[in-house]
Amino acid sequence: MLTWDDTPSTTVEPTSTAGARKPHPAVVERAVHGSGPAIAGATGLEDLEMGARRIHVDDKRIINCRADLNQLVPFKYKWAWEKYLAACNNHWMPQEIAMTTDIAQWQDPKGFTEDERIIIKRALGFFSTADSLVANNLVLAVYRHLTNPECRQYLLRQAFEEAIHTHAYQYIIESLGMDEAEVFNMYREIPSIHDKAAWSLPYTQSLADPNFHTGTPEADRRLLRDLVAFYVVFEGIFFYVGFVQLLSFGRRNRLPGATEQIQYIMRDEAMHMNFGIDVINQIKLENPHLWTADFQEEARTMIHEATQLEIRYAHDTMPRGVLGLNAAMFNEYMAFIANRRCAQIGVKEIYPGASNPFPWMSEVLDLKKEKNFFEARVTEYQTGGALSWD
Repeated sequence: MLTWDDTPSTTVEPTSTAGARKPHPAVVERAVHGSGPAIAGATGLEDLEMGARRIHVDDKRIINCRADLNQLVPFKYKWAWEKYLAACNNHWMPQEIAMTTDIAQWQDPKGFTEDERIIIKRALGFFSTADSLVANNLVLAVYRHLTNPECRQYLLRQAFEEAIHTHAYQYIIESLGMDEAEVFNMYREIPSIHDKAAWSLPYTQSLADPNFHTGTPEADRRLLRDLVAFYVVFEGIFFYVGFVQLLSFGRRNRLPGATEQIQYIMRDEAMHMNFGIDVINQIKLENPHLWTADFQEEARTMIHEATQLEIRYAHDTMPRGVLGLNAAMFNEYMAFIANRRCAQIGVKEIYPGASNPFPWMSEVLDLKKEKNFFEARVTEYQTGGALSWD
């Protein structure tokens, strides 16, 4: 295991280059002595230092790194780069997917019951808000505090994917002729949707505070907590009732275009969540003093609160059973999901014995293959135009 000391990584070394411009004294002071803004980690906007030594792989850290963030290589966290490449291979665009069948089904007065229409509209209402919140969190908060270029490379790709997801919801809503104002404003009108969005906002507002900087145990713990909130809870719990509900329509060949897009979104989100969990676990590895018993209990409490909010959303959207589903099934499913998230970050499970009532969801989450989706099988998931079907 690598160990770390306080030796700055950007110490200016002598150079024999004739006529080289000397770095500004303030730059040297920050680089050598660790004073000033650099103490909270690099940003990538520091002054360029003539004569600074080249970056070594061990100079890199997830947070509070003082190495030049403009140098992508050498890679230290190859898992971050591999996730970036995998995400690029998973590229798709909403308008590549035909919505003709969906439109005909939705416009048929007998095509859906009122309960089914409520489920669909509310799922789209939450998702359209949620991906905007996630994008804002990435761009305005998380990117600023993760001081590693390969991780930032993935964050840029993730931010683009969040834009694609919001585009997809707009494309579905517009194609089906839904009331756009109604669907996009549900987070202000439907309590179970509002409560999930409202739960997450303080964690973004915290990191987006211009006066917030990492570099102390308290601040680093705050960052870690907020990463748990967005990657483990928001992307790892709050989407899952809606995913099951909408994909259940697709399994019956209803709304095939919309549910194909939801399937791609779910697989993107699974990769987002896994990336975030890798980041959380790497921060734990490099900063074991942050991972206290109190912090672990706080993370468990957050997961428990989120699980109960998601269960409440399931009951709100499904007062009666539809599609072979009922709200009680989601009590068990969300307990199962919560235990999975606890295990992934290394805290004690909350709901012992919970099982998965929807085993088919594991097939949908397979990032390379898909089984029994619309009576076909995706053999390789690359881009919408390159999908190969058996």
